[in-house]
Amino acid sequence: MDVRQLARIDLNLLVALQVLIEECNVSKAAERLFITQSAMSKTLLRLRELFKDPLFTRSSHGMVPTPHAVEIQKKLTLLLQDVQALVASPEFDPATFTGELKLAIPEIVGLAILPKLMERLQQESPHLKVITITRVEHQLEKLSNGDLDLAVHMKHKKYGTEFILDPITSLQRVLLVRKGHPLCALTSSEEAVKQLSSYQQVRWYVSDVNDLETGSLIPENQTNINLGKVVFETSHLFSAIEVVKRTNCLLFGPRFITRHPQLSDGLAAIPIKSDKGEIIHYMLAMHRRVEGSPMHQWVRTKIIDIIAGVNEKEVSDNPYSGYHLRV
Repeated sequence: MDVRQLARIDLNLLVALQVLIEECNVSKAAERLFITQSAMSKTLLRLRELFKDPLFTRSSHGMVPTPHAVEIQKKLTLLLQDVQALVASPEFDPATFTGELKLAIPEIVGLAILPKLMERLQQESPHLKVITITRVEHQLEKLSNGDLDLAVHMKHKKYGTEFILDPITSLQRVLLVRKGHPLCALTSSEEAVKQLSSYQQVRWYVSDVNDLETGSLIPENQTNINLGKVVFETSHLFSAIEVVKRTNCLLFGPRFITRHPQLSDGLAAIPIKSDKGEIIHYMLAMHRRVEGSPMHQWVRTKIIDIIAGVNEKEVSDNPYSGYHLRV
C-alpha cells in the first residue's frame, strides 16, 4: 500500500464523483452537496486530473459518463459504503453477532456465574463464542494488550485509571474439611488453631497472588497460626474438593461451596475469624480500550446482573453453629 499516494487523495472528491455520476448534472450535484455550481465545476476539473480522464461528455440529453467513469462507479459505490460503515457508530445485534470473547475467571466464581451466563447467551446471542481461562497471570497487562477482554479476579491492591472496575461479589472464607474430620469434634477455636499445623493443605491456585489485596484464600502470615504443608495446589475445583473429602487435608475456600448440590455432600465448613478479614472481594475488570464496544458492554452487564442474583441468594442467615475458628 502506497500511503503517500493515498494521503494525496481528497475523499471529498470521491463523494463528489459519486453524486455527479448519480445526477449527471453539475447544478443538481452542487445542490446535493450544498456548494455552488462554480465550486462543483472546479471539483470536476480536479477529478479529471486525478483520473486522467474526462469522466463525462456532453450530449443532447445532458452529461454522459465515459466508459472509465462507468468502471469507476462500479467500485466507488461499494468503497464509499465501506467508508461510511467504518466511521459509523458500531451496531450490535446479539442475535446475529458472531465474534468471540475471552474471559479470565477463577473456577470458584465461574461455578456460580458461567452456567447461568451461557444459558442466557444461548438464548440471546447463540453465535457468540466465549473462551474462559482459569489460570492467567498478569491479567491487567493482558487486558491492556487485548489478550483478554474481561477478567473476574480477587481484588488487586491497586489499579490504573485505564481500567473499568465493578465490585461483583464478596465471598466469606471458611475452612473446608471432610465431614467427620477431627477438627469438627473440637469445641474451641483456640484448640483448633493449635492443631492446624498437624494437617496438610490443599490450596486453590490464585492468579497474580502478589498483587492482591488479601494475598490469597489462605490466611497466611498470621502471628498466631502455623499451617501445615501444602501438598496439592490446583485450579480444578472438583478435584480439590474430592481430595479434601477423601483425606484429612484442609482447604481454605468460599462458604458457598457448602451449598452447592454437587459439591457439598460429605463436606463440612468451619467459619474463620481472621485479623485480615474473612471476606474475599472479587472484581470484574475491563480495559477502557473496549469501553466503546457494545458487545463488551453487553456481556459485562449480563455478568453483573447474574452475579447480583447469586449474591441475593447468598445473603441469608449464617447456617453455621458452634465455634468460629480464630486465625
